[in-house]
Amino acid sequence: MNPLLQRISIDPRICFGKPCIRGTRIWVSLILDLLADGLTIEEVLSEYPQLSVPDIYAAIAYGAEMSRSRYVEIALETAK
Repeated sequence: MNPLLQRISIDPRICFGKPCIRGTRIWVSLILDLLADGLTIEEVLSEYPQLSVPDIYAAIAYGAEMSRSRYVEIALETAK
């Protein structure tokens, strides 16, 4: 297991059990959405100063781990 994942917490009493950065109420999915929208790590840290670079990497690691066991269906491209 990636040691960065120790920075993630899942507690049914906090944020409805959504994965968060440990010690915060910042959802992993929020961080991933911000990065996917084109924000840099520095911009995310500016918006959420309680986070650190390893927290951002932990969110990415969590997303990578989830993609190994689950996937989102995307329409197949057809040859033209």
